[in-house]
Amino acid sequence: MKGQSYLVTGGGSGIGEATAEQLVALGAQVTICGRRAEKINAVAARLGDRCLAVAADVTQAGDRAELLRQALAHGGGLDGLVSNAGNMYRASIAEFDQERLLDIFNQNVISGMMLSQLAAPALAARQGAIIFLGSIHTRRAFPGAAPYAATKAALQTLTQVMAAELGAQKVRVNCVIPGAVMTEINERAGLGSPEDVTTRMTALAALHALGRIGQPMEVAEAIVFLLQSKWTTGALLDVDGGLGLGLTPL
Repeated sequence: MKGQSYLVTGGGSGIGEATAEQLVALGAQVTICGRRAEKINAVAARLGDRCLAVAADVTQAGDRAELLRQALAHGGGLDGLVSNAGNMYRASIAEFDQERLLDIFNQNVISGMMLSQLAAPALAARQGAIIFLGSIHTRRAFPGAAPYAATKAALQTLTQVMAAELGAQKVRVNCVIPGAVMTEINERAGLGSPEDVTTRMTALAALHALGRIGQPMEVAEAIVFLLQSKWTTGALLDVDGGLGLGLTPL
């Protein structure tokens, strides 16, 4: 991937950080962004000169424009966008809060849509790719997860519509659908204490056919594959350790 350039949002931890690490290891120029400057700066310092950190909130139009400008300057163009930034909001139907629903859709869906729109001409110039991050929540119904699941379902439909529309420009659009992965979002979804998080993760691990929680690098491997696969577009690729199979432990 030498000579290629990629933009990874939410690159300060988890799947975004692991994806940036793999891309740099393969020789690419990578721009990562996040709202926490200290996190992305630490990642860029670890990965070296081919990784540029840009503090940006992708829900803000001005930040998106500046982020893309810096990514294009850093890489001399753009071969791929990994739209990984997002957050989780869990609530039962009785507890939905409209302001928080609008906020989670803005973070998980609208920001990625608008950044993709902005990046599309640069991606078309290099016949590049867009990768969205879906979720196992669109394959299995977990009570209390409707707000988050709805945003990820929107991304999956968006993936296929954008793939159909941008295909004429030779831009590929795909979506990776992880199972439970050991990331900050999943850790925060525990009830608070380390013991609660461990209990939750142990229970989740038992629902996977492979019997364990995934690691960010294992999802990053699938993202890198889709960035390089020239004959794949509109795909919804499950990378879930078999969680989507619907197994119930005895």
